[in-house]
Amino acid sequence: MRTYWNTDHALRTQEEWTPGCWVQVTCPTPDDEAFLQEELKIPDYFLDDIRDKDERARYDYDDGWTLIILRIPYVKEVQSRTPHTTIPLGIILNKGVCVTVCNYETNMMIDFVSYQQKRNQGFTDSVDMVFRLFLSSAVWYLKRLKQIGVLVDEAKRNLDRKIDNEDLIGLSRLQDSLTYFITSIRGNETLLSKLKFKLPVDEVDADLIEDVTIEMNQARETTNIYTHILDSTMETYANIINNSMASVMKQMTSVSIILMFPTLIASIFGMNLINGMEAAWWGFPLVAGGSVLVTAVFYALFRRKAWI
Repeated sequence: MRTYWNTDHALRTQEEWTPGCWVQVTCPTPDDEAFLQEELKIPDYFLDDIRDKDERARYDYDDGWTLIILRIPYVKEVQSRTPHTTIPLGIILNKGVCVTVCNYETNMMIDFVSYQQKRNQGFTDSVDMVFRLFLSSAVWYLKRLKQIGVLVDEAKRNLDRKIDNEDLIGLSRLQDSLTYFITSIRGNETLLSKLKFKLPVDEVDADLIEDVTIEMNQARETTNIYTHILDSTMETYANIINNSMASVMKQMTSVSIILMFPTLIASIFGMNLINGMEAAWWGFPLVAGGSVLVTAVFYALFRRKAWI
């Protein structure tokens, strides 16, 4: 699906492409790709790079065409091992051509359009739009990190009541999401530092770049904080599980030792040997009482040492 946006004074849609408009392509169909390649003459390998979900944040220039790949946060609607991840957003620039291509429908782009319409202002040029997309991505990283923080707190509350494998697996998946986030944010920061020298930046763009830098630094620091919290949380619960297992094993070993003594006594006196108590009426009561006495002594000893 593609949308043509007039960005001169306020963001509004238009029926067809005109030089200088912004072409927003979301989940491109074969017809959309044919338009981009045949009508706008965009190199096909640009689209191939954007299609790769693992493509890193980078800048490329070829024969007047500029490709900028920005990593943005994305939440998968279907059940996944890592629901919070990042995907590439491609920005393609040339004289009179400004195109964004994303192979996923994201809340970030919907919010970006809505916010610009509320501002009732367009973009001064394509460079201004590029850096505003950077700013929007940084803001959305922070939003997603807040959601992850809520999930972490909920999992910790559940684990405080009962250690469950499902909650531990959920925390592990959030760790994977934070790994994707920190990698993408660092890549975006490196890309931003390069674009300051690759694109024609004016004074207004310089102020915007400073805002983007602040937001990205905050997103990176927040991601690091949540990563450290998750690491310490997982380590704590791992120690709790180990301690619980050690306690159970100690109790089971203590019970086995206590039960070993009456078994040993019964085995000795149950042998087919002459011991002088075969015909005595007090033989069996003596052996049984001795077994009870030895068991009670060792039970009291283990209780005193808090082994059981």
